Amino acid sequence: MKLVDLIHEDSIVPELQSLDRNGVIRELVEVLAAGGHIQAQDVESVVRTIVKREKQRGTTGFGKGVAAPHGKIEQLPRVVAALGRSSRGIDFQALDGGRVYTVILILSPAERPEEHLRAMDYIFRHLQQEKFRKFLRQSDTVEKLYDLLKEADESILPA
Repeated sequence: MKLVDLIHEDSIVPELQSLDRNGVIRELVEVLAAGGHIQAQDVESVVRTIVKREKQRGTTGFGKGVAAPHGKIEQLPRVVAALGRSSRGIDFQALDGGRVYTVILILSPAERPEEHLRAMDYIFRHLQQEKFRKFLRQSDTVEKLYDLLKEADESILPA
């Protein structure tokens, strides 16, 4: 598994427009639909699923300027993710009370929970690295962000 297998170039937003958690979730789900990674008619239900998860099970803003909202979606063919960056920071109700500057939204097939866990583990291992988070926050174009994902895939972290 690689980051670039999960996050395609057309699923990267170098400057999020939304300033709040629910708006960012919607923005990233819409980017996945625009890229053909999910069906356009599923946008509303996917947004509701992720927002509901955030409210019921707690924030996915785990601190250090990063959030990873996620959900298990019926009839999704494979794990997909979108990456959004905000230079202003977002109130994501993060555990450390800080603003979030990088959001990776992850959608997984509901019927394959092991893929969900594997993708989450792989992404979180990268997000735990301070250097990776720093470069994500500084990269301000799709090209720079995608190149950073490719470099991270070549790092010593096992899949």
